[in-house]
Amino acid sequence: MTKVVVLVDGDNISASHAALIRTKAARLGDITTCRVYTDAQGNSGWHEAHGFRVMHAGTGKNAADLLLSIDAMELALRDGKRQFVIVTSDGDFSHLAQRLLDHDCHVLGLGESKAPRCFRAACSGFEVIGSSSAKVSVQPPVAASHGVSAVDKCSDLDLKIRDMIRKHTDGPHGVEIANLNVLLRREHDIRISTLPEGTWRNYLAKRPALYDLDPRGPEAKVRYLPKVFSNAA
Repeated sequence: MTKVVVLVDGDNISASHAALIRTKAARLGDITTCRVYTDAQGNSGWHEAHGFRVMHAGTGKNAADLLLSIDAMELALRDGKRQFVIVTSDGDFSHLAQRLLDHDCHVLGLGESKAPRCFRAACSGFEVIGSSSAKVSVQPPVAASHGVSAVDKCSDLDLKIRDMIRKHTDGPHGVEIANLNVLLRREHDIRISTLPEGTWRNYLAKRPALYDLDPRGPEAKVRYLPKVFSNAA
């Protein structure tokens, strides 16, 4: 199961959203890290939030933001974590989201309705938390420096990819991405070199609503996510 990292800007997000945050994060996989960054000596309510580890950031300017960002990159680079939930309404975290995408991570942003468009667009996807919780479909510009956007609709090519995974899958473990390349070329004469993404990993990573990817490696596998495909032919 996919391991999920949840990092909350506790100076920006109320503890009243704690249960909803974990519910949304749990849909993505197994929550293995769940931290909230704030002044631990303050009366924020996060100490009583079940399932959250409070990380004391002190009272300095942007202290919580800095510590959260450092931990996120450490988890991505040192521990190879690939599924992040960043919880904030602060647009400054758009830089962190973009850098995580640069390292092939999937980033779900959670925040209140006041969250600026720059943060929403920097994430793979964004959802509003609060009384008017609603999923916001965001597609970052293709020309963005990290080159990753959130695509949540399946095309004819995606249906072919799904069929290849169905036909050749190893139980719940999926198909090796390298093997998928061979299968699509052999059975459909589809060559990734003719598409803008250039590699199948880039293509699949830009569609986190459709596919779940292993971290980079010679035997990395891809699985399709049934929910979006359930309404497709």
